[in-house]
Amino acid sequence: MSRSSILLISALALMTAAPAALAGTYPLRGAADGAGGQVTLTDGPRGVIVRVEAHGLKPGWHAAHFHEKADCSDAMFKSAGGHVHMMMPAIHGLLNPAGNDFGDLPNLFAGPDGTATAEFFSPFVALQAGTARANLLDTDGSAIVIHANPDDYTTQPIGGAGERVACAEIR
Repeated sequence: MSRSSILLISALALMTAAPAALAGTYPLRGAADGAGGQVTLTDGPRGVIVRVEAHGLKPGWHAAHFHEKADCSDAMFKSAGGHVHMMMPAIHGLLNPAGNDFGDLPNLFAGPDGTATAEFFSPFVALQAGTARANLLDTDGSAIVIHANPDDYTTQPIGGAGERVACAEIR
C-alpha cells in the first residue's frame, strides 16, 4: 500500500470518528397575534449557534432569551419559567458589569413585514450534559422566548423586554 493511500485511509478514519454536531429544529409559535416560524440550534465545542426564522412579529427590535422549561402551553408562555441560569442569584444583562444569566441572547430585528431572520452564538449553553454550560436538553428541556420589546441588556430582571410573544419548546 502506498504512503498516500495510508494517509487517505487515516484521514477518512478520523473524519468518520469525529462526532456529528448535535442539532435540532423547533417550531416557534406565537401568542394570539399569529407569530410563528422556527428555531434551529446547533451545538458546538464552545457554545450553541441559534438561528431564528420568525414571522408575524411587530416591526422593530425584540428580546430573545432561553427559558428554563420546554413548556409553551399557556397563552402568555409563562409556563416556560424564568431564564436559564446556573447560579443564584441570576443577574440579567449582556452589558451588566455584575455578569449575566445563561439565557441572555442579543436582540433580533423584525422588518416592516414582521419577518425576522437572525443567527446568534451563545457560549453559555449546550445541547448536552457534561459541559460547564447550561444543558438546554436536560430533563425538562428549555424554551426560546421572543418578547414584545428589545432588551436593554442591564435592567433587572428581563431588561425591559415586556410580554412574551413567541415561544419554541426545546426537547
